[in-house]
Amino acid sequence: MQLSERTSRLSPSPIREILRVIDQPGMISFAGGLPSAASFPSIDELSVRPELLQYGATEGESALREQVAHDLAGRGLDVSAEQVLILSGSQQGIDLVAKLLIDSGTPVAVESPTYLAALQVFSLFGADFVSYQPSNIEALRQTHTPNLVYTIPTFQNPTGHCYNLAQRQTLAKVTDELGCVLFEDDPYRDLVYDHCERTPVCSFIERSSWVYQSSFSKTYAPGLRLGYLVCSEDLFPMLSWLKQAADLHSNRLSQSLVLSMLNRRDNRLAEVVDSYRAKRDAFCQALEQTLSPYCTWSVPDGGLFFWLTLKDPYVQDTGLLLQESLKRNVAFMPGDPFFPQSEGIPACLRLNFSHASEPEMKQGLSILSELISIAND
Repeated sequence: MQLSERTSRLSPSPIREILRVIDQPGMISFAGGLPSAASFPSIDELSVRPELLQYGATEGESALREQVAHDLAGRGLDVSAEQVLILSGSQQGIDLVAKLLIDSGTPVAVESPTYLAALQVFSLFGADFVSYQPSNIEALRQTHTPNLVYTIPTFQNPTGHCYNLAQRQTLAKVTDELGCVLFEDDPYRDLVYDHCERTPVCSFIERSSWVYQSSFSKTYAPGLRLGYLVCSEDLFPMLSWLKQAADLHSNRLSQSLVLSMLNRRDNRLAEVVDSYRAKRDAFCQALEQTLSPYCTWSVPDGGLFFWLTLKDPYVQDTGLLLQESLKRNVAFMPGDPFFPQSEGIPACLRLNFSHASEPEMKQGLSILSELISIAND
C-alpha cells in the first residue's frame, strides 16, 4: 500500500488531543474554545418535517441561505442567497478553500499567531507560509505574492485582537493590489463585550476574489456542526462542487433547528453576551490576582480567549508546563502550535474563559501561578 504524499504532513490537532482528557473527573479546562453549556438554547420539542429526512441540496436549505444573506447585509456585506453555502461546521470551509487554492509550495499569508487548525489544514495541502502582523499589513507587499491571505480580523484566535477600520481597509487594499484571494474567518463576531469595529474586511474588496465564513457553533451549539460561507461569484461553483464531493450536504435537521432559532429573534444571544462579559471580567480579575507577576495580556473586546505572554525569565517551555498542569487537573493551550514559524516563538498561553465556572477559574489560575513559580525556583 502506498499512502499519498501529503500524509507525511498529517498530524493530530493539539486541541483535540488535549480535549480528550477534559472529561476526567475534576479537570478544569481553559483549553478549547468551548462555549458554556449554560449558553445552549433549550430545545423543548423539534418538529421534524418528513422531507428533512431526505437528501437535500448541496448548497443548503433555501430559507436558511436567505436568512444568512439578509443578516450579512446588516453587517455591510451585500450578497445574494445564491452566494451562501451552508457548511458542516466552519472547519469544513477551511478544508474546502485549501482544496481549491493550495498545492505543495503555494504561498499562503497568515497572521502570526493564528488559528492552529487552519495551519494544520493548510500545511496538509503543502502551504508555504508567509506571516504578517495586523500592525504591519503593508509588509505583505514586500513578500512573494501569496495565492491566499487568511485572516481572523474580529476577536482573533488566539490573541483576541480586533482590527480597527484602517487595518481592515488596508488589508482589503493590499489584497486587491496583489490580486490574491482573501479568506476571512469570522466565528466570534457576535460575542462582543465592548465597542469595536467589526465590518467584514471582504466588504471593502473591490477586485479580488474573496471568501467570508462564520459559524453557529459559538452562538448556538457546536454539536450542531453548522456554519456557512459566502464568496465572490467566481469561486462559488467550485466550492459547492468540492462540498458535494465531501459530504453531499450539511445536516438538514441542524439547518432547520438553526433557522427556527434565528427566526425567534429573542433575547437569548444578548443574555449569552452579558453572561460571557461577566465571565471575562471575572477571569481578568482572577488573572490579576494570580498571574500578573509572571505574564502580560490584553483584555479582549470579544471572543472566548485571553492570550498570555510569559515574562522573562519565567517558564519558556509551555509544553512542559502543560504536562505538569494536567497532573494537577488544569488544561490550557500552549502557544507554540498557533505560530506558522518554528523559530523565535515567544512563550505564550491561550486560556479560554467561557467554559469554567468562577470558582474553577480561580482554582485553575492559582494552580498555574504556583507551577510557574515552582518552575523558576
